Amino acid sequence: MANQALMANAIRALAMDAVQQANSGHPGAPMGMADMAVALWGEHLRYNPANPHWFDRDRFVLSNGHASMLLYSVLHLTGYDLPLPELKNFRQLHSKTAGHPEVDVTPGVETTTGPLGQGITNAVGFALAEKLLAAEFNRKHHAIVDHHTYAFLGDGCMMEGISHEACALAGAWHLNKLIALYDDNGISIDGRVLPWFIDNTEERFKAYGWNVIGPIDGNDAKDVSKAIAKAKKEESRPTLIICKTQIGKGSPNRANTAKAHGEPLGADEIALTRAALNWPYAAFEVPEEVRADWDHKAEGAKAEAAWNDKFAAYAKAFPELAAEFTRRMRGELPKNFHQVAFDTVVAAHTKGETVASRKASQLALEAFTAALPEMLGGSADLTGSNLTNTKSTAALRFDAKTGAVVMDVPVQQPNQGAEDEAAPESTADNTEPPHGVVGRHINYGVREFGMAAIMNGIALHGGFIPYGGTFLTFSDYSRNAIRMAALMKRRVVHVFTHDSIGLGEDGPTHQSIEHAASLRLIPNLDVWRPGDTAETAVAWAVALQNQSRPTALLLSRQNIAYAPKGDLGDISRGAYVLSEPEAVGLKSKKTAAVIIATGSEVQLALAAQKLLAEKKIAVRVVSMPSTTTFDRQDVAYKKAVLPKKLPRIAVEMGCTGGWWKYGCAAVVGIDSYGESAPAPALFKHFGFTAENVAATVEAALRG
Repeated sequence: MANQALMANAIRALAMDAVQQANSGHPGAPMGMADMAVALWGEHLRYNPANPHWFDRDRFVLSNGHASMLLYSVLHLTGYDLPLPELKNFRQLHSKTAGHPEVDVTPGVETTTGPLGQGITNAVGFALAEKLLAAEFNRKHHAIVDHHTYAFLGDGCMMEGISHEACALAGAWHLNKLIALYDDNGISIDGRVLPWFIDNTEERFKAYGWNVIGPIDGNDAKDVSKAIAKAKKEESRPTLIICKTQIGKGSPNRANTAKAHGEPLGADEIALTRAALNWPYAAFEVPEEVRADWDHKAEGAKAEAAWNDKFAAYAKAFPELAAEFTRRMRGELPKNFHQVAFDTVVAAHTKGETVASRKASQLALEAFTAALPEMLGGSADLTGSNLTNTKSTAALRFDAKTGAVVMDVPVQQPNQGAEDEAAPESTADNTEPPHGVVGRHINYGVREFGMAAIMNGIALHGGFIPYGGTFLTFSDYSRNAIRMAALMKRRVVHVFTHDSIGLGEDGPTHQSIEHAASLRLIPNLDVWRPGDTAETAVAWAVALQNQSRPTALLLSRQNIAYAPKGDLGDISRGAYVLSEPEAVGLKSKKTAAVIIATGSEVQLALAAQKLLAEKKIAVRVVSMPSTTTFDRQDVAYKKAVLPKKLPRIAVEMGCTGGWWKYGCAAVVGIDSYGESAPAPALFKHFGFTAENVAATVEAALRG
């Protein structure tokens, strides 16, 4: 029999030793949650340290990521490729033991956590992905997708508003394989939480539709294990296990105090703690008998081998399904993807439709969602405005009694757009889907932040490419989750519509001014603001191929005329020469300037080019739908598009700051908030007219 007390004390000792050596970190939570980890990792979690990525492993999320030494200790002790020197290098440059857990850095870490509340929200995404893949791929006697998602979380996660958004959805979705263990120690950085955190957590989660167990003694591994076993039997609800613990347990003078939270215990207190725990070993020393109790390599290999046998039988019975499952879990696009993308872009070019780019997005989505069953869409209560649904993406619904995924739901046709906005004509209809189809369009409700972080969890789990829509101005709500997707290098697509003062009458609260510039500042995030149907189709094609970065698509409410173009190949490079002076009758005239434009303003640039041609001023028009993509191009291409000696004038309905890096002589933009009025009146008021753009070019040439 394993000695659970010693197993827990090994975590406590490693945590306080690593934090002390780094002179930085959070020892209290790992010491308080050590028994919870013993119960979960020692008796319930299904994993293989030798292969952290096998498909049907259980997922574990440390939502209170500051407790990282808990996870690092367990990964080291159970047999992952995390040797003791890495624990000694805790929080040091290039170590595998960063201050907060990072996916793809530390083996066994499923998601990057630290910003509180996002971890539990990622876990909701993990659990949703598992449930949908099981509904799609499992067959009678062949359950190849059958794993749990576990999360540890603390008071900070509970207080963050995103936890309300995500946990409410988890209840609505009946995610019974989601089990969250709440470290209820009553302490945060500022001290005891009672003066500012008086929630009745048990009743709160029951109201969400969760199964709630406890409060139990979180410092008793046997009690925690019994609670987890009970939770695993739940058939229709996610489970919250409330674990009462002592932060810094074992420390004579720091336990149950805020000082245990975020600073080293100190050499004297560590010595007292070792004595109190009866742990007479040197720093970072773990006796072999305790290591043997923790070692999970043999059991993990056995668990994976059993699943491999199960999958082999599945592949023999359903070879096509098995091949499709493997492709999707690897994140590979279908073999015909490039042909689908080519056909979609060419069709947009051939038709040359005048539509809003949000509608152009839906037109592209019709083709891509039909060809890619892994695309999982949604909207934060703005389906009729974001146009994220298609004929191939039926509404995702769950049976109210059993919690099962409801199959063959008709495609949702929204009755209206946002607020008083009439719904644009949608390509989706109420066509009955084929038999056995799982819904692929999610109604997230008014939960932009929750949606974004849940999509991160879905992408991390594998098997789906998530995308979700809201207004661009509400990207502020979800910004930190967008940043986390970029940090984690995950393929997530954000559909942001109503991208400018073109929104009109809703006024400055809803009109995006600084948002495009702000999103472009996030490293590893691709930002596209396409100017017509072809550019929008290319943006989607590039986004779907971006396996290691998320994408933000900024799309218009107002219609945009198609911009004729001879070559479609350079659109994917982020910027290209759209129109030379000869296109407006100036064949022999030397080019005097370059107008750079994005989105709906490309039409302004083309109109200004014509006005300037009447004055014999030759201007090149460059469409730059993605500054972030263009910035990655080689120097030769950049010089070819933007010749050094030509003055450059940028045109975009947003903050001007980001455009000066292109050496612009002038920028037609907006550095104030908008106004409430019809869009045409706003365009004139703020100078977004062909005449003003032309006048700005002339002024730049004179200056």
